[in-house]
Amino acid sequence: MAEASPSALTGKRIVITRSAGQSEELARELSSRGAIPVVLPLVSFADPGDFAPLDAAIAGIESFDWMILTSAQAVRAIVKRGEELKLGLNRTESKLRTACVGPVTAKAARQAGLPVEHVAETHSGAALAEELGNRVCGAKVFLPRSDRANPDLPTALKLHGATVTEVIAYRTLRPTEVDERNLRGIAGGTTDAVLFFSPSAVQTFAELFGGAQLNGLQDKLAITAVGPVTAKALREAGVRCIVVAGDTTAAAVVGALEEHFAGSVKQAQAGAKRT
Repeated sequence: MAEASPSALTGKRIVITRSAGQSEELARELSSRGAIPVVLPLVSFADPGDFAPLDAAIAGIESFDWMILTSAQAVRAIVKRGEELKLGLNRTESKLRTACVGPVTAKAARQAGLPVEHVAETHSGAALAEELGNRVCGAKVFLPRSDRANPDLPTALKLHGATVTEVIAYRTLRPTEVDERNLRGIAGGTTDAVLFFSPSAVQTFAELFGGAQLNGLQDKLAITAVGPVTAKALREAGVRCIVVAGDTTAAAVVGALEEHFAGSVKQAQAGAKRT
């Protein structure tokens, strides 16, 4: 029986710019293909400065028609706070329906026991609002999010006639410490790809490296955006060469990287033939 062809990721050093806990599945997938995953968290999370708005929304959750979740971290934050308050999110008298921005968020919601009615086909908040459309007209929407979340989603929901209760479920912060050795590895050319999962991570990276350095790196490694919102943030930071993974699932991220590096190999082989 013929041996399986090696993956285009074999030997590639891939930096994942989120926490180890969030990166376990992706790191396993990369390792299984011979890549070398390096976890370099560029964002951290903290409780909201004031729990009162979140507590009020959880206490009165049965008054909402929809809950919209835009990240797995939002799921974790509301579930944790509900447990602290000894208030369940699923109540027999509730008419609440749940919509999620993508499959990873939906998976986290289902694992927390939340029934998910809609998962966005295009994984951005604004696209989710468009997909829901008239279903949220006249509806009361609970939107627990980060303090640094994009304002496009609540604006789009209101345009569709929804009454939106947006609350800070958690804060997104720059880590107090960043692994200097792995940062030097990126700058020194020993990294093949850097994966960004949020605009906040892009911002932290740009602050650490400087805008000019970030732009210079795009010709040396695969700067990869997970999702359209992060891709937009990279473009706004001046990065023009971006590998884009359609969603945050490990399969989508690995597939985008494999396609990119396989294409690079073919280009190099074609160039060698011409010479």
